[in-house]
Amino acid sequence: MRQDYDAMNPQDQILDPSPTTKTPVDEPPVVRESSSVMDPLVDWVRDQLGEITSSPWGQAAIAMAAFILLAKLVETLLGMICNLLLRRTHTLLDDRIVQLLRKPVLQTVVLIGVVVTVAVLEYSVSTEQTLKHVASTLITLSWATFCLRGSKVLLQAASDEKARFQLLEQRTYPLFSNLATVVIAAVTTWVVITIWGADMTGWLASAGVVGIAVGFAAKDTLANLFAGVFVIADAPFQVGDYIVLDTGDRGQVVHIGLRSTRLLTRSDVEITIPNSVIASGRITNQSSGPYQKMRVKLPVQVAYGSDIDQLREILLEIASAEDLVQGKPAPNVRFRAMADSGLNFELMFWVEDPSRRGRAIDALYTAVYKRLAKEGIEIPYPKRDVYLHQAE
Repeated sequence: MRQDYDAMNPQDQILDPSPTTKTPVDEPPVVRESSSVMDPLVDWVRDQLGEITSSPWGQAAIAMAAFILLAKLVETLLGMICNLLLRRTHTLLDDRIVQLLRKPVLQTVVLIGVVVTVAVLEYSVSTEQTLKHVASTLITLSWATFCLRGSKVLLQAASDEKARFQLLEQRTYPLFSNLATVVIAAVTTWVVITIWGADMTGWLASAGVVGIAVGFAAKDTLANLFAGVFVIADAPFQVGDYIVLDTGDRGQVVHIGLRSTRLLTRSDVEITIPNSVIASGRITNQSSGPYQKMRVKLPVQVAYGSDIDQLREILLEIASAEDLVQGKPAPNVRFRAMADSGLNFELMFWVEDPSRRGRAIDALYTAVYKRLAKEGIEIPYPKRDVYLHQAE
């Protein structure tokens, strides 16, 4: 019966899987990661060099030498083309841009040659990919350096053309230069991170935390930075102006930066003032106005009983004879007050620019003192009369 059952069900033994049997599975072949730009170039180089030699090292040597010669050829052609174009211009801006352009072009050609040479040698996939990432990073940094230097050259040239670029001037050049540097650095960082395939989420989160920490730690520096932007944009003064701070400090502006402003006093002492102080303080710009001239007031006091008409003539005569005093507007004399010790007058005159204010005051005071002493006009000074009473 058992034999008949087995004979009637011959598929039972076939359908019953055996625990010792295992169906073989084909493993997927190793797929080499490809680059849409490099792979066609590598294949073309292999086809061309395969007709010359079958040795990988020979092909690599020929490929590297060919790319070096190509770099020299590109440099020569670039120089010839640019020389033909630059002859039509009369500025040095084009020359400087071409000079900056040669280095990144040569570096790009040489680095591509290195990548192709290593690919011809058929190293491991990881080595190839690492080399591609390194070469791409170096190429990116090379062109970023060109962009940084080129932007400074262009901004400097544009700041010199005040008639064409009113917004970009010498006073606003630091603002635009730093802004261009930040933008180029940010784009370069993003490209490098993308090349290496890093996840940007963690970087952005870390940058946010670091930004908050830096904001609290460097709040004074950030305050000076933003104040510097407002000072440059609002332009209450320019380099070369004479300003007076609410603290009494007076000097010529020699530098306006994003963090601080530097003044050169008449004692040839340089003062560095944070921009946050300037932005929140009261600034008197002695060089601003319809013209460069500056009005100076010279107080003069004489004793009671002096001939005021004679005093006016003397003061006007002294002012007119001084070379540092401008003839237009003409000097003037005002009777200001009858004070406790004498009569207060004020000689008002103009100097050509604020830098001559100190010398003019010195010259006029010297001349006034000598002339009043010669004319017998008394210059009062504080004095007290003391009366002694004898007790009975």
